[in-house]
Amino acid sequence: MEGMSLGLAFNAAIKIDDASGIGGLYRVVFADKLLDEIALARLDMPTEEEKPSRGGRRKAEKTKTPRKKPPAPLVGKLKWESFEKISRLLDADLARIVHIESDRIDLPIAGTGDHKIFVERCGAMEPFLDFDNFRTEILASRGISSLVRDACEKSGLSEPAIYKYFSLLCRHGFVDLSLVSRRDRCGAPGKVRRVDPDTAEKKGREKAGRKTNGQRIEKLISGIDMKPEQPGMSTQWANMILAADDEITCPKPAMPQRCQMILEKRFVTKFKEVDGTYTPLNPEKGTYPTLKQIRRVLVETKSLLLRALERTTKGHYQRSMRSMTGKSWQGVAGPGHTWAVDSTIADMYLRSTVNRAWIIGRAIVYIFVDIWSTSIVGFLVCLEGPSWAMAKQGLFSCLAQPSLMNSIRGFEAIPSLAPHPSLPVYLLCDRGEYLSKGASETAFGLKLNMQYAPPYRPDLKGLVEVLHRIQKDQQFLFVPGAIDARRAELELRKFDMSKAVYTLPEYVNYLSICFANYNLTANRTSRLDVEMIAEGVQPSPGGLWNYGHSVGIGTTRAINQSDLIKKLLPSSNAIVTRNGIKFGGLEYVSSIATELEWTGLARNFGAWDMNAHHYTGSVSRIWTPNPLEHGMMEMQLSDYTRATPENSWDEVRDAFVYHTLSNHDRQHKITMKNLDMRRRMQALIDDATARTREALAKHSGPVPSPTEARSLEHSNTPAPVVPAARNGLGKNDAAQGLFDTQNNMAEKLLDLMNMAEDEHVV
Repeated sequence: MEGMSLGLAFNAAIKIDDASGIGGLYRVVFADKLLDEIALARLDMPTEEEKPSRGGRRKAEKTKTPRKKPPAPLVGKLKWESFEKISRLLDADLARIVHIESDRIDLPIAGTGDHKIFVERCGAMEPFLDFDNFRTEILASRGISSLVRDACEKSGLSEPAIYKYFSLLCRHGFVDLSLVSRRDRCGAPGKVRRVDPDTAEKKGREKAGRKTNGQRIEKLISGIDMKPEQPGMSTQWANMILAADDEITCPKPAMPQRCQMILEKRFVTKFKEVDGTYTPLNPEKGTYPTLKQIRRVLVETKSLLLRALERTTKGHYQRSMRSMTGKSWQGVAGPGHTWAVDSTIADMYLRSTVNRAWIIGRAIVYIFVDIWSTSIVGFLVCLEGPSWAMAKQGLFSCLAQPSLMNSIRGFEAIPSLAPHPSLPVYLLCDRGEYLSKGASETAFGLKLNMQYAPPYRPDLKGLVEVLHRIQKDQQFLFVPGAIDARRAELELRKFDMSKAVYTLPEYVNYLSICFANYNLTANRTSRLDVEMIAEGVQPSPGGLWNYGHSVGIGTTRAINQSDLIKKLLPSSNAIVTRNGIKFGGLEYVSSIATELEWTGLARNFGAWDMNAHHYTGSVSRIWTPNPLEHGMMEMQLSDYTRATPENSWDEVRDAFVYHTLSNHDRQHKITMKNLDMRRRMQALIDDATARTREALAKHSGPVPSPTEARSLEHSNTPAPVVPAARNGLGKNDAAQGLFDTQNNMAEKLLDLMNMAEDEHVV
């Protein structure tokens, strides 16, 4: 009993069951255990059966619905009971202490009308809010009449006002916030007031709102309430407006055009026939709603989000305007479990490694992001359009050993993730090149689950989309040749290709530094819980990656590098010839091929083809099946071939194709040279023939033998080759010496041609 009676304190609310005879909801206004008295103010109204009968005839029940909700009835009539009696009711579970939840009430802003009313009420009810004074007066007079008179004298307010404010204190509690004016509830907020015509069941409502200037002037002049020129909004008009608006497709036009379309669809009801053509007639004044009325109907009947949806398409709303439902990493087991991939066109013009004077355009960038840690696990830069062949190589660049990728790319990348990424369980991608037969076959071979976003929903993998934007914004500020097509400033949307400075390998190096800096420094403080803070986790993507693997929630799947090469890198035919191993027009060497004497076999028994895999970002190496053991054999680019290791396959092919562009011109020049030489030789033959014919015609003496003629010719004309025969060499030796000299000259000429071709290509 002692514990239950402690709840019977001033300002407490108590619910008493009907079985006690005094059932109802009460507010404790006075309570004193020593005096064994308690004063209660009933808050709920008694039913008709509970009200005492005053005699007379019973009133008929009202069937007419009231036009507006009546105000809350006044409460505050005190009911004095024994403190011990109420305590026994609590012990018998016939009464219980309750808590009354009221509307959230904030203090009015200083300087406003509501604040002035609040201060006035608090000053008037000061005798009631002073606990000691209220307790003394209510005990002495057994009521609140003396307090009411005192409040009226100090404030100048009427007694009904003081009783009303006391009722508020009883309903909401004896605190100053109970006296805040609730003008926000005045006027039935959110309730529409349609002006419908009179019917047998219901009298119509007059048009609400301020009277027009014409009505006010007429009232002053004649004292007559003039009918408004424009009728109020009726239920029929509102339904017609909403029906017509539903027929307008989204995104809906601006409000003026939208209102005109609504009027045209529903309120143009008269037509005129002219020569078999029906022309619509404009509606008369007062027979259609104004643009302001139409706008109000559309605004008051539709929510803010629905109106926002009507201004755009459903897809754009879902992508950029819908309510946020969670975080991208929610539901992901840990780092390495789920990756997201996306490609974009780099906002950067690049130069060729073959010739830096050439502009090769903009590259394609693939980025792979771990969802849980938000770290970038790998990327690929290529010159070909988005395709699954390129996406596979991007996945290969994520999973291959760092030493191999550093060797392929030609620079030492900054390590930012430990341990090194391995094959994920899920790969989140869009419905582009990833929704293909090749992607399905690769995913089946690697046991990789592909998750596809719905069409036109990049927001479902927004993390990788945002990283693309961040990378583009950074490079635009610091790198020459970068562009930003999204800039609001038109003068900053510059596309000057001549300012480009990076080649493809240099741009890859730049992105590697950018992504390593992101993994090590991006702020992820919001992801740290108290346990991570206690462990000293670095608040960065790389720190989250390391922490997740250190506590055992990271996903690690080991896979052989040979399997990665066979399943992820594109393949084509390489040919083994007597002159070496050729792939894509370039020569490759291998110690195993040299040991097995493949070129000797090709020279004696013919060339043969074999399957070879390559990485399109570099021509530095290819991989072929190892003939001595399981796995793949790596072949390096020969030092004497027509390309350098930093060239990509796209650039090499471009150079070869560029070289073929002038084939017709070169062939034309060669043809012209041949024709010129042929003419010169023919002219020489014709001249020699004429001279010979003339000499034969003039000669009439004996003809010497060829040997005698040769001796006479030698004695008259010095020759650089013949004296070798006179110094002890035979005729065959002299001929051989002449052949060797000619052969050396031909070889030098071929070398010069090769050098010239190499300079032109490489």
